[in-house]
Amino acid sequence: MHPIATTILLLTCSNIFMTFAWYAHLKEMNNKPWIAAALVSWGIALFEYLLQVPANRIGYTVLSVAQLKILQEVITLSVFVPFALFYLKEPLKLDYLWAALCILAAVYFIFRGELAGAA
Repeated sequence: MHPIATTILLLTCSNIFMTFAWYAHLKEMNNKPWIAAALVSWGIALFEYLLQVPANRIGYTVLSVAQLKILQEVITLSVFVPFALFYLKEPLKLDYLWAALCILAAVYFIFRGELAGAA
């Protein structure tokens, strides 16, 4: 599998764990002490790191650190919005579109050298 595809797959899986670690306790443990939520979140975050670290190492063989970071932000928004809508039952907001457009602009600026070279 191509390193970029592997990186995207691993970062997506990592992001699913990260999103649950950061936000699921708001729904599932809101009546528990914060320390309990923190400990459960740390346990979930371990799996996030077990995927994120190799993803970044693989991605760094073909992408710059800035490109990896922007790729991570694209994946984060792609995972977070459905999580917020379907799991946390948050309302759909136009702000998600504006955030996506800003990230799309960031993608353009970080990858524009490669885009110009491909033309």
